[in-house]
Amino acid sequence: MSATDPFSPAPAPSSGITLRGWTWIVQALYIATYFTGITCIIGVVIAYAKRAEAAGTVYESHLIYAIRSFWIGLILTVIGTVLIFVGIGVIILILAGLWWLVRLVRPVIALVDDRPISNPEGFF
Repeated sequence: MSATDPFSPAPAPSSGITLRGWTWIVQALYIATYFTGITCIIGVVIAYAKRAEAAGTVYESHLIYAIRSFWIGLILTVIGTVLIFVGIGVIILILAGLWWLVRLVRPVIALVDDRPISNPEGFF
């Protein structure tokens, strides 16, 4: 069969969710973490699963940013929780919450504009 044959088999259907869609799902799960406390775990699993597929695209930086947000946020939360008995832990947890909020807003704005995250491995 030639490439122009009208009876050639159709290409296999895709899963239906684009990389942009997966990136939005990760962000939605991260935002939901403010209310549930744990949905970011699902988000980081998806980010790890889709990172290789997103290589070389706009969404690669978003997934790297999400992965780093998870790990840095987890470390800050553990440190704040351990130090809560000393008194400084509350301040660390409040600052970690504000930091998490900044880490949520930046990628959403970039996704709306369909552009990559500048410096996805940075602290902010």
